[in-house]
Amino acid sequence: MSDDGLQIARAALAGQPAWLVGGAVRDRVLGRPLTDLDLVVDGDPEQAARAIARAAGKAACFALSEDFGAWRVIARDRAWQADLERLRGGSLEEDLRLRDFTVNAIAEPIEGGRTIDPLGGLEDLSARRLRMAGPEAFADDPLRVLRLVRIAVEMDLEPEEQTGDAARAHAGELGSVSAERVFVELRRILSSARARHGIELLDELGAMAAVLPELAALQGIEQSRFHHLDVYDHTLEVLDRTIELQADPSAVFGEEHAVALTALLDEPLANELTRGEALRWGALLHDAAKPLTRGVRPEDGRVTFIGHDAQGAELARTVLGRLRASERLRAHVAALARNHLRLGFLVHEPQPLAPRTVYAYLRACDPVEVDVTLLSVADRLATLGDNAERAIDAHMAVAQGMLRDALRWRAEGPPRPLVRGDELAAEFGIATGPWVGELLGELAAAQYAGEIVTREQALAHVRTRTASS
Repeated sequence: MSDDGLQIARAALAGQPAWLVGGAVRDRVLGRPLTDLDLVVDGDPEQAARAIARAAGKAACFALSEDFGAWRVIARDRAWQADLERLRGGSLEEDLRLRDFTVNAIAEPIEGGRTIDPLGGLEDLSARRLRMAGPEAFADDPLRVLRLVRIAVEMDLEPEEQTGDAARAHAGELGSVSAERVFVELRRILSSARARHGIELLDELGAMAAVLPELAALQGIEQSRFHHLDVYDHTLEVLDRTIELQADPSAVFGEEHAVALTALLDEPLANELTRGEALRWGALLHDAAKPLTRGVRPEDGRVTFIGHDAQGAELARTVLGRLRASERLRAHVAALARNHLRLGFLVHEPQPLAPRTVYAYLRACDPVEVDVTLLSVADRLATLGDNAERAIDAHMAVAQGMLRDALRWRAEGPPRPLVRGDELAAEFGIATGPWVGELLGELAAAQYAGEIVTREQALAHVRTRTASS
């Protein structure tokens, strides 16, 4: 990736007091692609932003924060964006001291030149150390507790002790931060390659109880002998297995479906998340209702969680609703939670699965039929209690076949109906309503199973069905 955005900003702001700051300078030092520019101007951010937008040619330009007067410019091809703020504190050095962490308190003039690093951010970056820029960093903005975790996992940095202590002291104030800002940080933490470490660091800092109390509630919830971990640690294991599946599906499913799975998981879904990243939210929340449904069978003392799938779907919607996630993401993750047990139940059906059984699974799980099949595999691979080896082998055998059918269903959709509901009502003199819907459902299952292939066969099938009812 070239520095096109930086070159355009330099040309647009030539002769004006302006600096490249924060993550942009940090990323240049690390040799990372420079797609997000953070700029400070000693002047009007709106005028500077509009100048960059004009120089870029029809780039989007809009106010980012009314409170702080920040503006954003997004390139027409979305290859880069620039955020502009007014210089704070009366000088560049004072502005840098007001920032969150030393690695983000580095600047260089927009036209290039000597790096300005009053807090030793470059040394901290070299030492892989994450240190707050000042003692009031977290008091000024409690969201920085989450930002600490996000930067630590994204940049592979280790928070130094004093910074961790300060973050811990302010974690309880996260409730005062807008849900939208919280979700942005959580989304990036969970999308990182070190997502599990991020969740563990949230817990260590006391932030998880503040922003994801449903996850904190899983700690210490013991399961049956078929599990080797409590619900919380099992959830983190499922997250790990999900990330591994997303990174290399061929390692589990072989090369046959690897290309199709990778393409599907890379599809944009909602809230700047791909389907693969949304699947991680499914892994995180699929067992969230287990504390609410835990029971013990009196006849043998076995621990049960009856109904945790259905209740988990509602809880997932609640969590993501509280975080102001989109309806599409809420529905998607809720569907993952609601259906994550279905494939496991099919292990006990005669094998290979009957076409009608496959159809019932695909219809019930649509539109997450592929995603939830992957989640069920991650869930099974993370369960290593009694009889684990045999259970995993049996589950994988069913999953392999179902994945083939689910990918075909996702690509082609269900078979086109052979007859419409109004045609059925007219042909058999019945009123449209639930009965017609039931007949259409039966026809769809029969068609998928190959029992009927023409309109005439469909009508004959209904005639036989109605005659016997």
